[in-house]
Amino acid sequence: MTFAQGVLYLSLQSEDTMDKKEETFMRYGKTFQEKLCQLMIEDRSFCDQMEEVIDLEFFELAYLRAMTEIVLNYREERGIHPKYDLLEMKIKGDLEAYDRSVQTQIREFYARVLASQGEITDAGWVKDKAIDFCRKQVLKKAMMESVGLIKTSSFDEIQKVIQKALTLGTDNNFGHDWMKDVEDRFVVKSRKPITTGWPRIDDITKGGFGCRELGVVIAPTGAGKSMILVHLGAEALKLGKTVVHYTLELADTVVGQRYDSCITEVPLQDLNYSKQIVIDKIKDIPGKLIIKEYPTKSASTRTIKNHIEKLKKKGIYPDLVLVDYADLLRPISSSSEKRHELENIYEELRAIAQENDCSVVTASQTNRGGLNAEVITMESISEAFNKCFVADFIFSLSRTPNDKQANKGRIFVAKNRNGPDGIIYHAFVDWSNIKIKLLDDPDDEETKIESTTDTLSRLRQTYAKHKK
Repeated sequence: MTFAQGVLYLSLQSEDTMDKKEETFMRYGKTFQEKLCQLMIEDRSFCDQMEEVIDLEFFELAYLRAMTEIVLNYREERGIHPKYDLLEMKIKGDLEAYDRSVQTQIREFYARVLASQGEITDAGWVKDKAIDFCRKQVLKKAMMESVGLIKTSSFDEIQKVIQKALTLGTDNNFGHDWMKDVEDRFVVKSRKPITTGWPRIDDITKGGFGCRELGVVIAPTGAGKSMILVHLGAEALKLGKTVVHYTLELADTVVGQRYDSCITEVPLQDLNYSKQIVIDKIKDIPGKLIIKEYPTKSASTRTIKNHIEKLKKKGIYPDLVLVDYADLLRPISSSSEKRHELENIYEELRAIAQENDCSVVTASQTNRGGLNAEVITMESISEAFNKCFVADFIFSLSRTPNDKQANKGRIFVAKNRNGPDGIIYHAFVDWSNIKIKLLDDPDDEETKIESTTDTLSRLRQTYAKHKK
């Protein structure tokens, strides 16, 4: 027996020493589970709530699992909650799916239910403790799973399964009553867009990056991914936003100096000689900037979630989260194929945006095809096609060797959920001040290539073939 198994065994043994009353009310034993099942039969609204969290395996007795399965299957098939007479017909009729002993126990249990309709004296208490019961059953399962994960040192995965158990049933959001809240559709603040600093791109994105959205910057190595993220962060700071910048490649001091240069317009090489200018200009910036450095592949999306929670406890709520860059994050769960790991990372980053009501922007490397491309499209995104499907906004920065000599490049809007895409903008790349400016060429906005719809359709087909 391993140490972890020993701990679990002792904890369960200690619970077995409780007297019968404690077993009923502390361990959620047979009596509690029978009452829970009966209330799901009797109370349609309670069953509605439990349907979202209950698992048949939570019931330790076969006849209760079967009875609950009958109720839930009826609701799913008919779209209504079953009445007593309909359940009775089912029980008297077709129970062939269950063992004979279980059939007998179902009939005996339902006879008791019929005899005691509405007579559960502690019904309120049972309903209050129902979620705790579900959490305990999930936690038991999670602990058993963790025993195996300990051997492989999969600590992030352990944390994930435990957290899932602890947060079960805590989502009280039943959705947006869209037909009722008609006026809310026209409230711009609901999306709370954060400017990109490029008016023409802000125009087509309805103000910039919206909260609960994921943006992705595509560029080859050395083209300026980190530079763009700093540019976006600096623009948000000027508006008084709270920016949390995670760097997985550059030192936090290097990133900080780039912000100083971008905000103050003091060239990077002159920062050390312009102390007072930097101090005076930074004082006037209303936003808050947190730069957190993690070594490459040392942090996961779980690490970022935990860090954001720590910030929120200190009263720091991010408006914009920048991750430089997602491909350098450690996957929470390993896979034989790297693309699956990367796809999960991008899905989890979007979840961070949704959970924290903020914008998340990250970057992605191009594959070899994008190294010297005139225009980098979504086809050049590295490793995982699914990044394209998860993101709300994707734009690329392409720079040929000649472009780099001339400090120029092209920004291509590859995907835009909030407006037009397929647009190319010519840009001036100022490395000295960490600035990227769109050139005022009237022909830029008319320069279009393959639509995102066509591109995504083609990528989906490729992705489907690749999965096989």
